[in-house]
Amino acid sequence: MARILIVDGDPLFVEGLTENIKALYPLLQVETTGDALQAREILKGERVDLLLMDLELPAPPGIDLLESALSSGMDKNRIVILSARDPEYLHERFPMGSCLAVLNKFEAKQQACLDMILSSMQRKAAALKRCPSQGGGG
Repeated sequence: MARILIVDGDPLFVEGLTENIKALYPLLQVETTGDALQAREILKGERVDLLLMDLELPAPPGIDLLESALSSGMDKNRIVILSARDPEYLHERFPMGSCLAVLNKFEAKQQACLDMILSSMQRKAAALKRCPSQGGGG
């Protein structure tokens, strides 16, 4: 089962996103926290296949969590930065290649990108379920 960690301080957003993932992608395990320090501890201790993190986290800020995740060995291609900021600002701040995706969390077109990522993870998890000897993470 592929594991997703959502780090966001907006409980209503997290609840909606979590319900959506559980309904549409049942092979994906979701863990949530609004606390960047708790997220750091989770990332140190356990494998996370996808990190969905809010840029606007309070202390420590989201950018610090990103740096911490990368320094703990998490692959940048398994990190999605979410923000309420304008997509142009986000893409300027985080150029292509700095993470898997940078998304405005309230724009429908941006949500479609997240759905593509989650669909891919679901397909990989299903394939691993059929052939568990292949091992590895989502």
